[in-house]
Amino acid sequence: MSLNFFCVTLCLLGAVSPMDAGITQKPRYHITQTGDKMILECSQTMSHFAMFWYRQDPGQGPRLIHYSSGVNSTAKGDITEGYSVSRKKIEDFPLTLESVSTKQTSLYLCASSEYTLLHSQ
Repeated sequence: MSLNFFCVTLCLLGAVSPMDAGITQKPRYHITQTGDKMILECSQTMSHFAMFWYRQDPGQGPRLIHYSSGVNSTAKGDITEGYSVSRKKIEDFPLTLESVSTKQTSLYLCASSEYTLLHSQ
């Protein structure tokens, strides 16, 4: 049987409910067919300028995909192939997987911050 389906797992970290977190990812879990386009939503209610998308593969730390320092301002992170982002409103930072592949099976994490500070390796 070929690998036509895979699961993208999304997680909201912390002990607070999504209503209290100030940042929300949707969908929480998603199973899709390879080749499909998929949009992961990230919304925050704190009016933070900086927003980030990370992916964490098993046995590894989080790696930056894309980040934004404000409305209409986006930049690439460490791994960007197959991903795109937009920031039309301060609250929202959707991540688009253009053509889903099994290589993109991962834990996806969205974060926001009042300020942007990037650490180079």
